[in-house]
Amino acid sequence: MTEKKIIQDIELYNFPEEEDEQNGVKIYGETSYENHMAVLTQFLHNGGFEGYGNEKNNRKNEIIATILDFLEQKKNKNPELDFEPSEQYATLLAERPYENDLFADFYHVPFPSPNHPRFTFIDLFAGMGGFRLAMQAQGGKCVFSSEWNKYAQKTYFANFGEMPFGDITKNSTKSYIPQHFDILCAGFPCQPFSIAGVSKKKSLGRETGFKDKTQGTLFFDVADIICRHRPKAFFLENVKNLTSHDKGRTFKVIQETLEELNYSIHYQVMDGQTYVPQHRERIMLVGFDRNLYHGQEDFHFPVQSKSTRSISEILDPYIDQKYTLSDKLWSYLQSYAEKHRAKGNGFGFGLVDLNGISRTLSARYYKDGSEILIPQGEGKNPRKLSPRECARLMGYPDTYRLDLVSDVQAYRQCGNSVIVPLITAISEQIIRTINEYERTIEHSN
Repeated sequence: MTEKKIIQDIELYNFPEEEDEQNGVKIYGETSYENHMAVLTQFLHNGGFEGYGNEKNNRKNEIIATILDFLEQKKNKNPELDFEPSEQYATLLAERPYENDLFADFYHVPFPSPNHPRFTFIDLFAGMGGFRLAMQAQGGKCVFSSEWNKYAQKTYFANFGEMPFGDITKNSTKSYIPQHFDILCAGFPCQPFSIAGVSKKKSLGRETGFKDKTQGTLFFDVADIICRHRPKAFFLENVKNLTSHDKGRTFKVIQETLEELNYSIHYQVMDGQTYVPQHRERIMLVGFDRNLYHGQEDFHFPVQSKSTRSISEILDPYIDQKYTLSDKLWSYLQSYAEKHRAKGNGFGFGLVDLNGISRTLSARYYKDGSEILIPQGEGKNPRKLSPRECARLMGYPDTYRLDLVSDVQAYRQCGNSVIVPLITAISEQIIRTINEYERTIEHSN
C-alpha cells in the first residue's frame, strides 16, 4: 500500500476514556486515525519498545492495540493480504516490528531519519517539516512531532513516514514526548496575549512568575515543555512583528519567561532573501541551557546578505493555464490597486520583476495570488505561482512530496512554512556551538 493510499483512508476511531492511576496506563477517548497513526509511527521510528525505556510496560497494551487496529484496516482494504489480524499476531509484530514488510511504507519516504543520528530533537507546530529537514541535514533524529492541521499532517507523513501528533496543548499529547532529547524546534504561532493584571497579582502577593503565566497562548505550551524536559537548546521562529507587538511587552514576557527557565537567549530578525528570491523577515530565537553551558556558548547567527538569486530560477517553463488569472480577477486587482493608489495607500498586487525577488508569500496566497504575480508578456494576464514553485520559493527540494493535498492546502502550508535553507544554516550554527563547547569541556577534563 502506498503512503498516499494510507493517508487517504482516514476513518475516526472512538475509544472509551479510561485512566488507571495505579498502573500509570492512560487510554484517551476520541482517538482519531491521525493520532492512532502518530502512536504507531513514533513507535516504529523510535526503535520499537526499546525507544520507550522505562515507559515500555506503560505503552505496551496501547501499541499492541494500535498495531491490531492497523492490521484490521489494512486487511479490510486489501483482503488478498496473507495474514489474519489477531492480538497474538499484533503482539508478535510489536516485539519484532522490523522483521515484517507490512510497515515498509513508513520507511520508503523521500526524507528518512539518519541511520546514525548525532543528536535528537522534537518538532512542534511542525507544518510541512521545514525544521525537520534542517535538523536532519545536521544528522539529527526527530523523536516527536506535533501538528494540529490534518492536511499538514498528510504532507508531513508522506515525506517523513511519520504522522505528527495533534493538539500540543493537551497533556495526553505531551505524554508522548520522550523525557530526554537534545533540541526543541518550534515555529510557534504568535497569538496576542495580555500581561494585564500582573501588577495587581503582585500587590495581592500572588505568584506572577512562569508558573502563573503558563496559560492562554501556545508559546507557554512550548515553555512548559522546555521546563519539563530541559533540552540542551531550543530554536524558535516567529513573525518579525513579535518584537513590537503590544509595544514590545509581548516579546518582553517571552524573553523573561525563557530566561526565567535559565536559558541564555540569542535572537535576530533575519531575511530569507539571503537564500531564496523572497523578501521574508522572521525573528529567530535560539536558547542554550545555562545549567550546561553557563552562558558561555559561542553562538553566532549566519551572516546576512542581499539576494543573489532571481525569481526566474524557481519558475517552471511550462505551466498549467489554470494558474493564469481570469479577466475578471485581473480587472478587479487592477481597480483595487488604483483605488488605493489614489488615496495614497500602498495596497495592491505585486507584479514580480523576473530578475528580482518576490514579496513575502502568505498563507492566503490561494485566494488570488495578488502578492506575487508572474508577468506572462504583452496581451496575457499574469499568473499565480504553482504550489511546486511556492515550495521552491521556501527552499524545499523538488523531491519533496506536495501532491497529497489540494492546491489550496498546499498554498496554505507553503505560506505558513519556514525558509528551509535559512533554518538549515542556523541549525548548523546551533550544532556547531554545542559540539565545540562539549569538545572544550572534554579537553579541559
